[in-house]
Amino acid sequence: QVQLVESGGGLVRPGGSLRLSCEVSGSDSRNAMDWFRQAPGKQREWVGIITRGGNTNYADSVKGRFTISRDVVENTLYLQMNSLKPEDTAVYYCSTLGWWGLGTRVTVSS
Repeated sequence: QVQLVESGGGLVRPGGSLRLSCEVSGSDSRNAMDWFRQAPGKQREWVGIITRGGNTNYADSVKGRFTISRDVVENTLYLQMNSLKPEDTAVYYCSTLGWWGLGTRVTVSS
């Protein structure tokens, strides 16, 4: 069974940064892994992906501000978020092979 545990969310001011983590167990973090987010009252939105080969791709709304990486030794996925905006406020989820974590909440507010 795959277990994904997100952490690192919190309250940050506009323009600030956060790094989210997704600890992976029961699977290999070298598999393709996605980040999604769901803002209050909105549908879940795809944020980005890191492929098995290490290539990344991002939604236009976060391109140039967010970076996905992974540590295969720690079996952990990361989402570095810079230049945060109020519209980035959401619960952030990692996902792989159809499995999802419970999410971590990010609030961007002054």
